[in-house]
Amino acid sequence: MSAVTAPSQTPRARRRGRGQRVARLVAAIAVTLVMFFPLYWMVVTAFSTRQSLYAPGLHLWPSQFTFDNFVTPIRAFPVWHWFRNSVVIAVLVTAITAVVNLLAGYAFAKLPFRGRNVLFLLLLSTMMIPIQAIMVPQFDLVIDLGLYGTIWAVVLPTSAAVFGIFLARQFFLSIPDELLEAARVDGASQLRTFLQVVLPLSKPLVAVLVLLTFSAEWNDFAWPLVVFFSSNELFTLPLGLVTDLKGQYGTNYGALMAMTLLTLAPVIILFLAFQRYFVAGFARSGIR
Repeated sequence: MSAVTAPSQTPRARRRGRGQRVARLVAAIAVTLVMFFPLYWMVVTAFSTRQSLYAPGLHLWPSQFTFDNFVTPIRAFPVWHWFRNSVVIAVLVTAITAVVNLLAGYAFAKLPFRGRNVLFLLLLSTMMIPIQAIMVPQFDLVIDLGLYGTIWAVVLPTSAAVFGIFLARQFFLSIPDELLEAARVDGASQLRTFLQVVLPLSKPLVAVLVLLTFSAEWNDFAWPLVVFFSSNELFTLPLGLVTDLKGQYGTNYGALMAMTLLTLAPVIILFLAFQRYFVAGFARSGIR
């Protein structure tokens, strides 16, 4: 019997396919340019002099190139002190949140206990409560614990996000139960099973949790402002940029954009380091 061959595409179908690919490519390039332009304009502003910024017309490239927008704020304000505070707070929150979310997500996904689903639904329902609604009782709790004016006033209340627990649970559900049963048959405890079997398979999940938590805490403004308002020694970079660099009667936008670029640098570096796991973490968690 002669093999049945699939009919080849007609020239019209091939032209239609090429046209669709070109259209998708043009649309992707247009969206990329629209998304990239604010960052590009920030770079242009950061390296432009104040006079050139207020010159008439649209300047897509610095007419007078300068590094003063970086040097002057660093000399005039404790930028590196703010940077250090931001790093310490973001790293602590990210570490605590990753540990709590991984353990809680594993418990909800793989450990059977009474009321597991009800408790998980209650946790998810708290995601619908806006942060402004709990800010006052959260502030009272910080006062009662004696944490006001300390780094822990930001670290402890913002750790263990519910979304991270949800993300971890969905990821761990994709791990076969047979793998865990084999570890238990070999005599491994729950903790050893989690550390030696589950955790090595969870690199994409850890990357997603680290990126989301670090970027959210690094850019947080409202809650640090509440608990650090009386002590500018504990200011983070977002607080310092708004309170000190943004003047009352005028703003040096070149210096502000330069310091904003400095603020973006750690998040960009972290994303480039974990980008290979980022998409895989969301894909295996079942989030589209």
